[in-house]
Amino acid sequence: MSQTAPPSEEQQKSLALDAILQAWDAALQLGVDPTYLASAAIFAALTDMVDLHGEEAVAGFAEMLSARIRAGEFTLARAPD
Repeated sequence: MSQTAPPSEEQQKSLALDAILQAWDAALQLGVDPTYLASAAIFAALTDMVDLHGEEAVAGFAEMLSARIRAGEFTLARAPD
C-alpha cells in the first residue's frame, strides 16, 4: 500500500486560500454584507491564531499590520493618484 506525501507548505497555503475564497463567495451569494463577512473572517482568524500561538505573539503580529496595510501589501487594485 502506497502513501501519498502530505501537501507542501505552498500547496497547503493555496488550498487554504481556495477554501476561504469559496466560502467567501458562498456567503456573498447568501446575501451576507461584505463588511460583516470581513469582520467575521478576521475574528475567526485571530481566535485561531491566539489558540495556536498565544496572545502576545498575535498581538505582536497585529502591531505590524498597520505598516503593512499602509505599504499596500493588502491592496489588490490601486486608485489612480
